[in-house]
Amino acid sequence: MSENTPARILVLNGPNLNLLGTREPEIYGHETLKDVEELCRAAAAQAGYEIEFLQSNHEGVLIDAIHAARGQVAGIVVNPGAFTHTSIALADAISGVQLPVIEVHISNVHRREAFRHHSYISPVAASIIVGAGVNGYVLGVQQLIHLASR
Repeated sequence: MSENTPARILVLNGPNLNLLGTREPEIYGHETLKDVEELCRAAAAQAGYEIEFLQSNHEGVLIDAIHAARGQVAGIVVNPGAFTHTSIALADAISGVQLPVIEVHISNVHRREAFRHHSYISPVAASIIVGAGVNGYVLGVQQLIHLASR
């Protein structure tokens, strides 16, 4: 971690991820969003980082959180949910704050419906983790820490 890099990571979750653990467990597993938060906190703590965690079903709330993160966090781990495939506004917000962003998807979106194959977020993400289950969040936190230490 460089001297000027804040030792905090923002983890953002988009629409319907509040239902994690009960929504289509055959696709998304049985872990809850609280479980994901605990995994992220543990992974970050190993490297001396803290986690700021937010889930919202509202695009504007996520955009506001991205804007507020500028200069306050080392980077962002984001699972945009369905906004992945629809939100140019989220992509623009990510581009605008110039923070490293790791895009995470629990399921392998490329093995699912065709509309899930396109991401507006991927072109502005530093890394993309797809299909690793909730462990993808841990990998995302670790990758962000790796990028911040360069």
